[in-house]
Amino acid sequence: MRVIRFTDADFAARLREVTAPSSLFDPVIEQRTRAILDDVHARGDEAVLELTERFDGAKLTAEQLVVTQAELMAASLKADESLRAAVAEAEANIATFAKKSRRKDWWTMNSHGAAVGEKFDPFQRVGIYIPGGTAPLVSTALMTITLAKVAGCKEIVVCTPPDKTGGINSALLFAARAAGATEIYRVGGAQAIAAMAYGTKTIRRAQKVFGPGNAYVVTAKRLLVGHVAIDLLPGPSEVLVLADDTANPKFAAADLLAQAEHGSGHERVWLVTTSAKILKAVEKEIAKQLPKLARREFIRRALDNNSWLIQVKSLDDAVALTNQLAPEHCEVMTRNTCDVSRAIVTAGAIFLGNYSPTVLGDYVAGPSHTLPTGGAGASFAGLTVDQFQRRTSVVEYNRASLKKALPAVKKIAELEGLGAHGKSAEIRK
Repeated sequence: MRVIRFTDADFAARLREVTAPSSLFDPVIEQRTRAILDDVHARGDEAVLELTERFDGAKLTAEQLVVTQAELMAASLKADESLRAAVAEAEANIATFAKKSRRKDWWTMNSHGAAVGEKFDPFQRVGIYIPGGTAPLVSTALMTITLAKVAGCKEIVVCTPPDKTGGINSALLFAARAAGATEIYRVGGAQAIAAMAYGTKTIRRAQKVFGPGNAYVVTAKRLLVGHVAIDLLPGPSEVLVLADDTANPKFAAADLLAQAEHGSGHERVWLVTTSAKILKAVEKEIAKQLPKLARREFIRRALDNNSWLIQVKSLDDAVALTNQLAPEHCEVMTRNTCDVSRAIVTAGAIFLGNYSPTVLGDYVAGPSHTLPTGGAGASFAGLTVDQFQRRTSVVEYNRASLKKALPAVKKIAELEGLGAHGKSAEIRK
């Protein structure tokens, strides 16, 4: 892990290194992703199958891309009571949270006495990407599919990468089915996003694509905007722990290690603290805890690539750096956590105090863990149920309200030189 302190002579230069663009904007990754997208667009299933064999090692036919009802039933039979209970508990909290933020139709009267409002309809067909790789992300299935179901989406299409034999983890299949998936395909990577965006003979096109993924998946989503709607840019995991001298270094170290273990090597973790003592203690705790973790090799790779322990001069400086980094997860381990959190305006999700580890948001708290990464939090919020709803404005005038509107309509049409616009209203008076 890199350690920098505000007292270092090159502190400003090293901070620029800390805030450098993430892998989401790597030109090499973008070039490779474009090639995958173009291939799927041109050759459909044939390209998807070749890319699945190249990247996942699974040699499949087009018919084998589809996860069958028999496979889903087998996965359900394998699910023990502890898995069923955990899935049900998490899904209940996620659904409760989603129902609170679901948008509802509304109407009001404008100055002309006309009825104006909005209606919110679920997207009819959505595509959801569930990462596979080195860990079966059961939690991601729950944190995405459940929202689509709560929103009322009729067709919920899931793509997730297979293993070398073409198999998919049975717990992941159970969770996806329990959450409400209507179709599941064994396709991963940028080729899965392309298939859902363009459509192939086997995988019909979706209206909107959701879900996190590695740098290639997120780059694919970014490049396909316009061909398909997307939710946000949720790439490799990030956590920033903002700490003063009241933080528990053991807890902070554990949370940094947890978010570094996903396995892509592009994960980013930061400790930003006002306390030299806490920085040193967290560094020691990481060295102590890391050798005992099963995925320590994945964690070491992420820590070597992009991890930082940063001491800043003041809490205001800590907050300013946090807002610049726009972390996916931000843990606030300080005095007056609520006051501090109000000043943080770019984080994907905020966790307050020593007893709110990010893992609660990852699994069971309720809000979706699909969050913006790579600095995208400055522009994007995390995944919410209303992103599965399509907004439409509705306008209803009668003869009396139209008459009130005519003077303004005619004047604006005259100013713009669009006479037919004005005439289309005036003809009704």
